[in-house]
Amino acid sequence: MAAPVQSKRIDHVRHSILQNRRALVKLATFIKDGQAVPGVVADGGDALIDIVAAATAQTGSAPRHLASIQAIVEAGDMALADLRTIVRQSGTDHRVALADVRLLAPIPRPVQIRDFLAFEKHMIQAYDGIRRLRASLADDPPAYMEMMERKGILRVPDAWYENPLYYRVNPANVCGTGTDVHWPAYSNKMDFEFEFACVIGKRGKDISVTDARSHIFGYMIFNDLSARDEQARAMPGQMGPGKGKDFDNSKPMGPFLVTADEIGDPYALAMTARLNGELFVTASSSEMNWRFEELIAYISQSETLEPGEIFGSGTVGDGCTIETGRVIADGDVVELEMEKIGVLQTRFIANAHEGVRRVSVMPHNVVGDVSAVA
Repeated sequence: MAAPVQSKRIDHVRHSILQNRRALVKLATFIKDGQAVPGVVADGGDALIDIVAAATAQTGSAPRHLASIQAIVEAGDMALADLRTIVRQSGTDHRVALADVRLLAPIPRPVQIRDFLAFEKHMIQAYDGIRRLRASLADDPPAYMEMMERKGILRVPDAWYENPLYYRVNPANVCGTGTDVHWPAYSNKMDFEFEFACVIGKRGKDISVTDARSHIFGYMIFNDLSARDEQARAMPGQMGPGKGKDFDNSKPMGPFLVTADEIGDPYALAMTARLNGELFVTASSSEMNWRFEELIAYISQSETLEPGEIFGSGTVGDGCTIETGRVIADGDVVELEMEKIGVLQTRFIANAHEGVRRVSVMPHNVVGDVSAVA
């Protein structure tokens, strides 16, 4: 690892930061000359400071622990101390207008992502909506609905009240704000999901609830895009949403990663969603029924958490169209805004203009009646 920037000065800065952190730190990853570059939001949110360029100009080289947002997360307080010094000494140099760059997700390829179901209101309303959608895909919707209700299919499971439920997200599907998401051709039921996310900053195993918050580096917004018709087909199999959530650019994150000390109370943040500029929902992170501390304690049982892992909260109540009855159309733009973090924007581009195109596959050598499947 390269030597810290101006070590004597940094030692003093590190001490002062640990005692009283004041400088707002919003981290971003942007494209420069075709490469992903880490930046710090400056000038009231209008600009980014190129961390690598600023560090190189001041010291002759950029320390490895500032080379990416993932590296900063791994280095923790040492990186933040160096970073604040670089920002303070950069003056007006090495700034780029935020409007002139393309943002990636703060961590473009996370080491791991788990997405939870932390909001009871969403669970109740979304399961009801998915059940209605699944019935509508059957040849006899009323009969299929009656069968699901009789068998308890697609209802809030008792297990949700006993321990946190989650699924693993494909890190390759992560994208940044402003991305045009081309909807999968096998679906015509587009939806977004307004979520809150934390990023693990400190390695740990068997972490207690009381110690869990010290393992969080920061927070950002997460949009868990969902192909609802495909999700409705997959979920009765009880193995998760399947291709209902797995497609290119289905996981917008960002726009910035804000350090935990700057967020303060993570359960007192206003959440606002807009669809095509019109208010869709106002909510609050205070509505989380399972909080990040419980999620971290639960997952870290006999399993080591690594810096850069992402925990998604699941959808806030009324934070998606399956709950509200609204419909997403080709060209629609959704903006998810969280207090102290920013706005995550996504535009939907439909691919199934001439009808849904699903690959037809069937199992081999089965005993059950395949023809009975709706």
